[in-house]
Amino acid sequence: MSRSSSRLGYKAAFMFWSLVPFIAANEDVKEGVSKVQEADKLPHESQLRLREVVFVIQSQRNSFHVQQAERLRADLLLQTEELQESPPPILLLHTLSDSEGDWSILPSLPYFSSHFGKNSSWIMFLEEETNVKLEKLLTVLKKFVRRKEWFLGKPLHDDESTIIHHYAFAENPSSFKYPDFSAGWALSIPLINRLANKVQQEPLKSDFTIDLKHEVALYIWDEGKGPRLTAVPELCTLPENSPTAQHCATAVSTHSPLCGEPVTREDIFVAVKTCKKFHLERVPVVKKTWEKQASRLEYYSDHADPSIPTINLGVPNTDRGHCGKTFAILSRYVSSSVPKTDWLLIVDDDTLISLPRLQALLSCYDPREPVCLGERYGYGLGQGGYSYITGGGGMVFSREAVLRLLASGCKCYSNDAPDDMVVGMCLNAVQIPVTHSPLFHQARPEDYARDFLAHQIPISFHKHWNIDPVAVFSKWLNDSDSSAERLSTRLKEEL
Repeated sequence: MSRSSSRLGYKAAFMFWSLVPFIAANEDVKEGVSKVQEADKLPHESQLRLREVVFVIQSQRNSFHVQQAERLRADLLLQTEELQESPPPILLLHTLSDSEGDWSILPSLPYFSSHFGKNSSWIMFLEEETNVKLEKLLTVLKKFVRRKEWFLGKPLHDDESTIIHHYAFAENPSSFKYPDFSAGWALSIPLINRLANKVQQEPLKSDFTIDLKHEVALYIWDEGKGPRLTAVPELCTLPENSPTAQHCATAVSTHSPLCGEPVTREDIFVAVKTCKKFHLERVPVVKKTWEKQASRLEYYSDHADPSIPTINLGVPNTDRGHCGKTFAILSRYVSSSVPKTDWLLIVDDDTLISLPRLQALLSCYDPREPVCLGERYGYGLGQGGYSYITGGGGMVFSREAVLRLLASGCKCYSNDAPDDMVVGMCLNAVQIPVTHSPLFHQARPEDYARDFLAHQIPISFHKHWNIDPVAVFSKWLNDSDSSAERLSTRLKEEL
């Protein structure tokens, strides 16, 4: 897969040019801020060297993601050699320890402080698909006084209060900015050191990690006691070869990878969880939108309805979690009752999903490995907890993962236990990594920052609440036209 694969993010360029890294009402104020900064710099400030920047690639344990992270590291080292600089430290996040919580960043801050808190100036975080122009990035970082606390990135904001952010800043959702990780984001060492002390002295409070980028920004801001995110226009999510990305120090290659021929429709078995009370409300939406994209699909309910048809697994419906139903599906998947496939997709009856896009994504994964893929959440990660795939966005399992999961003897503690969390506990117990993809979404499009979705070709959304689900599917997930043309049209309309 080429790192220069085309992606669309034209709206990001427009947004970036309207942002500056300092609050200023007019040119005179901006000039004054600039002069204060220059006067505050130490004589050696402009001599920042690459070896003073620690790069942390937010990598994952799955073999495909390790390959992507290593590819980015190799590219950074090649650029360093071309610049005739001493190589900077480049860390792969998943290798720092055996802790499941490392991906949530905050538990790793003491490590960064103890290893780099004295001889480095910046910690620069990158996603696997972030492309970096080192020379431009170094020029950007030189603008900031390193002995001060800085939190740099491309800002995102909510247009309306959202459940995934616990309805934070409900009075003015757009007032709080948080970083788009795809563009890369940076913390100065003084900030790293202070936050590391805080993590060590005060246990991390949040039980759930839902949207990491927002939660990291909240932790740093600390109700006004810490710095807010400073917008840096050179940190971009534009396609790297876009003419509008010439000013960018970072760009993206793709969040819709294709590593070969898409897996066939026959290689994916789709299990839809439903119940009798939703047979007439939700199931028709599935049939009207994405059901026809599946070759092998079954509906599982508490009531056998031949008109759909649904299969009664003998598990009563519950108002809360659906652990009993999900484990019954897992058992049925490896039985002779259904055709043998490489992949199992479990979704809710109010999940909207693009199976062709999933087929393309799965071309990057080896079904002979134990793969559990979707939108990753975390529970108790600061205290030795576990990760899990959110059920509403869709849970994807390789056959090998299901076989190992069932062989472990892991079971539901009750039929109404949260199925996605119990599966996460089981995966953690047998050391099967949970693999995150930002293309799966537990909530509706309205619940995510527009600029975040602008550089995606999403795979799924969830919930029918206060939306027209058929219209949402048509706008965001239907590939009757090419994805590129559809996304380009939508971005132009938003501009």
